[in-house]
Amino acid sequence: MLDLTSLESAIASLRRSLDETLRVMPTVSPVLQETLRAGVIQHFEVAYEQCRKAMKRWLENNVSPEDVDRASRRGLFRLAAEKRLIDSVDLWMTFHEGRNKTSHTYDLATAKEVFERAVAFAAESEKFLATLSRHND
Repeated sequence: MLDLTSLESAIASLRRSLDETLRVMPTVSPVLQETLRAGVIQHFEVAYEQCRKAMKRWLENNVSPEDVDRASRRGLFRLAAEKRLIDSVDLWMTFHEGRNKTSHTYDLATAKEVFERAVAFAAESEKFLATLSRHND
C-alpha cells in the first residue's frame, strides 16, 4: 500500500493556488498576475512530480519493476493507461512537456502556456489520485 500523503498535499496545494489565482486574476495588476501565475506553475511542477512518482511506484508494485524501469516516459504513461490509472497517454505527455518547459525556459508566453496546462492538470491529477486511492490495496 502506497502512502499518498505527499501526493494529496501537492494536489491540494495546486488546487488552492489555482482557485485563488483564477478568482483574483482579473482584478490585479499585470505584475501581480505574473507572480500569481508563477506560483501556480511551481505548484504544478511539484504536483506533476508527485503524480509521476506515485504512478511509477504503483506500477512497480502491481505490474513489474523491470518493465517500469525499462519504460520511457510515454511507456510509463502507457502502462498507467493500460491499468486504467489515467485516461490519456497524450494528455499526460502534454503535462510532461509543460513541466519540461518550466525548467528550460521562462518567458511570459511560456508561463501563460504552462499555466493553461496547469489548469487542465489540476482536474486530471485529482482524477488520478481518486483512481489510485481506489486501487491502493
